[in-house]
Amino acid sequence: MSESNSSSSLRERGAPAPAHSDASLSTRPNTAASASTDPFASPHSSRAPSIHHQPPSPGSSRVSFPDSAIGFSPRRSILSQSGYGTPAFSSALSSATRLSGRIDHNASNTTNGSAAAPASAAAPKSKIPRMKSHMLTEGTEVPKPWTEKKNPRATFSYWIVYIIVLIGIAGGAVQCYLTYIRVPLDKQPLCIVLDESFDNEDAVFGENGTFFREVNMDGFGNGEFEMTTSSRNNSFISNGMLYIVPTLTADNIGTAAVFNGTVYNITDCTFNLTRPDNGFIIQDGERVFDWDSYYRSCSAVSNSTAGTVINPVQSARLTTRKSASIKYGRVEIRAKMPNGDWLWPAMWMLPTDEVYGPWPLSGEIDIVESRGNGLRYTAHGSNFVQGSLNWGPAPQLNGISKSYSWWTDKRKSFAADFHTYALEWTPDFIRIYVDTRLHTLLDLRFNQPFFKRGDFPDVVFNGSSLVALQNPWINGTNATPFDQDFYLILNVAVGSTNGWFPEGQGDKPWLDRAQSPPRDFAQSIAQWYPTWPTNAEDRALVVDYVKMWKHC
Repeated sequence: MSESNSSSSLRERGAPAPAHSDASLSTRPNTAASASTDPFASPHSSRAPSIHHQPPSPGSSRVSFPDSAIGFSPRRSILSQSGYGTPAFSSALSSATRLSGRIDHNASNTTNGSAAAPASAAAPKSKIPRMKSHMLTEGTEVPKPWTEKKNPRATFSYWIVYIIVLIGIAGGAVQCYLTYIRVPLDKQPLCIVLDESFDNEDAVFGENGTFFREVNMDGFGNGEFEMTTSSRNNSFISNGMLYIVPTLTADNIGTAAVFNGTVYNITDCTFNLTRPDNGFIIQDGERVFDWDSYYRSCSAVSNSTAGTVINPVQSARLTTRKSASIKYGRVEIRAKMPNGDWLWPAMWMLPTDEVYGPWPLSGEIDIVESRGNGLRYTAHGSNFVQGSLNWGPAPQLNGISKSYSWWTDKRKSFAADFHTYALEWTPDFIRIYVDTRLHTLLDLRFNQPFFKRGDFPDVVFNGSSLVALQNPWINGTNATPFDQDFYLILNVAVGSTNGWFPEGQGDKPWLDRAQSPPRDFAQSIAQWYPTWPTNAEDRALVVDYVKMWKHC
């Protein structure tokens, strides 16, 4: 096939080809020039100019590249790729040879100082003017706010925000630091007094054991409805845990006996062992045995006519009265609270010797108290735990309202899992918390005498006349009456008439001032007993360990 036919075939297929001569380039439309004159004008033709292939002369190594060929690689002829005419490899080799000759030629011209450019070199394009915005009318001045002087008020308004933020951060940091350094800590060395993990029941309840079972039926001054026993039904060790479980008295003596016709004498009554002076009192100047209190503590009579009943529930009350007590130090108890309406679990402390007089003159430390009622109970149910101090200059005056607080878990009962309850006690403060010091039940500084803190009246009624109120701690310190030895008590009470369960809350089935609250409670067994779990794990106060330290 001839070269002319090959060129014709190339043009028919639209393939670009080199121009025949430099003169032929001048006939193409100059789109660049048109764009320089009017950037929005359309070119004369939207079709790309034809590029004609001109075979090189046999003796020439010079090759021309038209302007339109710059920036892309020309396509090879279909005929060349298919094997007709010049093979693709030969064409590529001859093109490389011509290009090499062109580069050498230009290099020699440059070396010889020749400034002549190839005839086919493109002239430099003129700079295209920037396109104008159609959004601005002619003659409109473009605003440049960054060149203007800023308004001082705007500058002040901008920076004052950051200044206030920085002041707030700095103030918060200072407050955190001052609060941190002012937190009182017990830095005195501590010596272990009691470390009980409940691995051996004989070591806990046996002779000279860690805990002593108090057996009593008198309600412990709170009008409680349970009796405390020494039975393993109510307190026992299992799997390294201590269980204090309330049960029904009717399970032992029958329901009818609870309400009528029965005299119940509790075995192993500990009245003589737990009362001051072994139950003796001073009466008319003489030391006599308190028989009335003894009968109330150790026996009960059920009589439907009189409205008296046998205590409807049996439970347990365990103390370290005979084994361990501390004056300043630390107590730590890991325990799980019980479930069940009107259950009153408590872990607390009483003075060993009542140095300043009978309760509450010598004080009481409640490490933690709770209620077994569910989360819906409106007077702090099982998702609340409370710590407090009881103290006062007379039996009818108690300053607990000025020394109590609580912690709550809004979504979960403290009977759902084990928690660690801790007491930190020094001559300067008492702190009670659950799990961490951030969960504080009570944090009280001994920064003033308790008689002044209580703001008590000047006179009180002693039963027959008004008398001036005396300060029983006048010779003490700011810590008095909490400056003597206290021992630990663990118990689960049931009901009371002292106000721990407020009137009108949670369908309470008795009134504190009624003729016989225990009878009313026992008669409502169908209401509250179904809320008591059937298994001991959930009904009991379960204690994992107890530890007590004192200042060395």
